[in-house]
Amino acid sequence: MGLWAVLPFALQGVLVALDPITITWARFCASSLLLAGLLAARGALPARAALHGLAGLLCVATLGLAANYVLSLVGLHWTSPSDSQVLIQLGPMLLGLGGVTVFGERPSRLQWLGFALLLAGLAGFFVSRLGLRASGTEHLTAGAGVIGLAAAAWAIYGLVQKQLLQRLPSAHVLLCVYVGCALVFTPFARPSALARLDAVQAGLLAFAALNTLVAYGAFAESLAHWEASRVGAVLALSPLATLALAACVTIPWPGTAGAAPLGPASWFGAVLVVIGSVTASLGGET
Repeated sequence: MGLWAVLPFALQGVLVALDPITITWARFCASSLLLAGLLAARGALPARAALHGLAGLLCVATLGLAANYVLSLVGLHWTSPSDSQVLIQLGPMLLGLGGVTVFGERPSRLQWLGFALLLAGLAGFFVSRLGLRASGTEHLTAGAGVIGLAAAAWAIYGLVQKQLLQRLPSAHVLLCVYVGCALVFTPFARPSALARLDAVQAGLLAFAALNTLVAYGAFAESLAHWEASRVGAVLALSPLATLALAACVTIPWPGTAGAAPLGPASWFGAVLVVIGSVTASLGGET
């Protein structure tokens, strides 16, 4: 959760030099190589026989995560780290509702209340942000729509991954998905553009790549041991950390976060998202 909270700031710093496709391709290539190296060193690379019959699910998971990465970057270009991180929390909510529909998980009334608060907070945050912007509201609306699509793609990926985890270890699922995503973006990426990065931008891209490996590894393990509805709700806590970091950054460097300061209504909506997340994750079954 913490890694995802700071990721939008790193990606925004790289977007000034690289296009979304090349950034995404580089992240998946690096993650594939790192994870393959770790598994090879442990003699734990996936056997071909273990993947038999799972090609369809692996393809859906790959396309879902690939779409999420690109759409998130496009949406970030039109919004800001704080805006995108709050709006992307539609993904954990969809993941939670998908767990109810697909896996038959049974949330309690308290958890349903948490989902409702989370949705109300997202809606309130978006409406208040539109009200605060003196210009560029069409970009925020378009960005919010793209981020909504990214959230749906991520929820599909999460649900398919949970099903794959019934047959494969999390590291094997991630390796297959990372390699698949790298292959999907290879024809459209511009590797030569990487040479134009300065030291700071290269460091931010390296952090984003490592973030992919560590954050999604933790996410996969949580899905293997917890209900999708609860995992999705806990992940919705990350925007508060992003908002706090954005506020801290804009104090010494105004305008760095790329958005107008948050008003009281925006903060209220974000806090409501967090309250709904905690309620949904901690509310016991009926």
